[in-house]
Amino acid sequence: MGRRKNDEVLREIARYTYDWINSYVPNLRTNSAHTVRAYTTAVNLYISYLESSGIKTNSFTTECFSANHIIDWLLWLKTKRGCSSRTCNNRLAAIKCLLKYIGMRNKAYQFLYIDASDSVKRLREPRKQVHGMAKEAVKALLATPDPNTKIGLRDIAIMSFEYGTATRIDEVLSVKISQLHMNGEKPYVTVIGKGSKIRSMYLMSGLVDTLKKYISVFHGENPEPEDYLFYSSWHGLKAKLSQEAIRKRLKLYAAKAHAVCPDVPTDLHSHQWRHAKACHWLEEGINIVEISKLLGHESLETTMIYQDITREKQIRALATLDEEISKGTPKKWKQPNAGNLRDYFCFV
Repeated sequence: MGRRKNDEVLREIARYTYDWINSYVPNLRTNSAHTVRAYTTAVNLYISYLESSGIKTNSFTTECFSANHIIDWLLWLKTKRGCSSRTCNNRLAAIKCLLKYIGMRNKAYQFLYIDASDSVKRLREPRKQVHGMAKEAVKALLATPDPNTKIGLRDIAIMSFEYGTATRIDEVLSVKISQLHMNGEKPYVTVIGKGSKIRSMYLMSGLVDTLKKYISVFHGENPEPEDYLFYSSWHGLKAKLSQEAIRKRLKLYAAKAHAVCPDVPTDLHSHQWRHAKACHWLEEGINIVEISKLLGHESLETTMIYQDITREKQIRALATLDEEISKGTPKKWKQPNAGNLRDYFCFV
């Protein structure tokens, strides 16, 4: 009876895990293929850890998801796999999300998520500083690609879009033609961010002109609404452009622009466009709360930490917040009254 019970538990959890990876995560949790891959990798690594610990199919039970096992798995990721604390925390978040889903599907397994949440804490991460870019560096970078070539025009459009909207790179590469609204009085793009949260970003006239020229060259006079704005041609299909392809192009332009403007970071990556725009908004006196909303951050604290702004800038940012609160607060006297595991988990 015990062996049969273990097999039932294994099959049930394996089925829930398969549904989580193939249905719940891509359809209800995120629109990012990168996130789906990360979640899948976390599950595969957890299975590898269990196998390395000598856990066989006939002994697989809910105990395999105990808090002790998850803690040992994090240590295994750090020591055996050489993962950083941030990577370990991302993997941990994926496993906790899986356990929460399993508990939703079968109340008998809710204790797995509760135990993991109570007993397994995130690892301490060293604060990673994102180096900003001066406006002169931004200008030098945008002047580097040759606009008279197709690839140069595309790269100018991508970099201008990243900086002009301060969107995350996956948000940029996920934008489809239908999300652009450039013919009205106030052109804007609808962005689908983390957690499928939707926000609108206004497009300045210069960026609109660049995008219109880019679209006429790459999409023609009658673009397909569901085509990706920035795409990679593969066997005649317009596939989603990869982040790695963008990374390589940025490295190339950074090296050239650095020779002209030493402020251009040679290790340029897409996140620096977002960081630079946020800092420039702050320098222009835009309220820190508005910046937080524009960036799609959940909290104001995230914006403060993310920008890694100086104490002087923090005081200025909070001052703009105080001013905004003062403007919107009515006077007090006017206020109204108040086989093996891999055979079961087929994700490789």
